[in-house]
Amino acid sequence: MGILDWLGLASADTQPATSESDAVRRIAGALANMEPESARYVATFAYLLGRIANADHVVTDDERHAMTAIVGAEAGLDPAQAELVVDIAGDESLKRRGTDDFQVAQEFAGLATEDQKLALLRCLFAVSASDDAVVTSEDNEVRRISVQLKISHEAFVAARTAVRDKLAVLRPGAGIRPALPGDSTG
Repeated sequence: MGILDWLGLASADTQPATSESDAVRRIAGALANMEPESARYVATFAYLLGRIANADHVVTDDERHAMTAIVGAEAGLDPAQAELVVDIAGDESLKRRGTDDFQVAQEFAGLATEDQKLALLRCLFAVSASDDAVVTSEDNEVRRISVQLKISHEAFVAARTAVRDKLAVLRPGAGIRPALPGDSTG
């Protein structure tokens, strides 16, 4: 054990990716019928989708439906089980925001192939675009995740280009926040 390890300052590249966050453990627990490594993959995948849905602090029904469909297709889950995984992942990503985000991204990076990382990137944009607007906070969170997964900037730009027409920042009136529930009108 080196001094950086002892101080807890060793880089993520030098530490084994075997530690599992509490969030991943809880999500994977809902997938008890799956092989543990597959359950961890689905749990990390779902958690990262939840980060995007929660990025603007409002999870729309469209985002929830998109996440459920994506997780169901990715993991081969029936709709009820996919919905349960999405609910837990959404709760965990909101509750543990900032504390587990990087660790879960590193867990996913250790489990996923390059093609799976790129597929996740496309899915992150699909969730953010599902309500017809990729707001800046969602766009920024997708970028943060892509950096954490060491996805090339070119791949990020290609995936983002696919949802260009949904980027809120490029729409007329960009920068004007729409009214949220609970805003006063007077």
